[in-house]
Amino acid sequence: MKEKIRRLAKERNAIILAHNYQPPEIQDVADICGDSLELSVLAAETDADIILFCGVHFMAETAAILSPEKTVLLPRRDAGCPMADMVTPDALGARKNVAPSMPVVTYVNSTAAVKALSTICCTSANVLDVVESLDEDEILMVPDRNLAEYASTRTSKTIHTWNGFCPIHDRLTPEKVFEAKKAHPEALFIAHPECRQEVLALTDAVLSTSGMIRYAETSDRTEFIVGSEVGLLYPLKKAVPGKHFYPAAVDMECADMKKIKFADMVKSLETLEGQVKVPESIREPALTAVQRMVDLAKVS
Repeated sequence: MKEKIRRLAKERNAIILAHNYQPPEIQDVADICGDSLELSVLAAETDADIILFCGVHFMAETAAILSPEKTVLLPRRDAGCPMADMVTPDALGARKNVAPSMPVVTYVNSTAAVKALSTICCTSANVLDVVESLDEDEILMVPDRNLAEYASTRTSKTIHTWNGFCPIHDRLTPEKVFEAKKAHPEALFIAHPECRQEVLALTDAVLSTSGMIRYAETSDRTEFIVGSEVGLLYPLKKAVPGKHFYPAAVDMECADMKKIKFADMVKSLETLEGQVKVPESIREPALTAVQRMVDLAKVS
């Protein structure tokens, strides 16, 4: 199946992207693995005609926003993101009407339609830089309340939160962390900012998924407890095979991230089924919000 996928990708001039939470076999057949936004940015810079995105729906939308001339395929159209679904364009529009001058910082884990109503986007890695780049002292951040609360503890600005969250990261509790620390007393605890604040208070470092990989590569420590989706353990072990990584909780598994199988990838490449398109009326304002964030990274 791997050979068939690679052959089809070559015939279609397709690039295969896999998020860090995808199953090991999917990551192994991909051209590039990483965070959702960095994957879309890198794919946009290639001469590929097709982007096969092994992730969830909002990620494929982001690729379509950045690469309108390419065909973007999501092998499983039902691979969604519960957190992205927790903010709708109608609800955000109504909230904006209450305070129209307040800028909206939108986490990239959101739909294209929500990005289109936003001032600027952010990732878990650059959220603080994005917040500080704005002139206003009050900001609305959607949809992740945990990321917003994390940012609010590191800025003097007032951040208004949205009641959205990642069910996987939000379920990690301090009690589970203490259990993991007891089992691995020499390990550093690193966690994703989508976790609750009481969990982040116990960390040695708060990092994005790619940030965790870089941190593990450069740290002089050899053991790590990972507060993120369990799929991240595979790229961590692959990047630093001489070190040990333990899940903060074994139940931190995203079912949506595990939906894509080899058969789905083959079908998409053979039939071009699973195309994800973003209407220009949404793509253009969404691109403005994303590009503003990307440009900020270029000058910082």
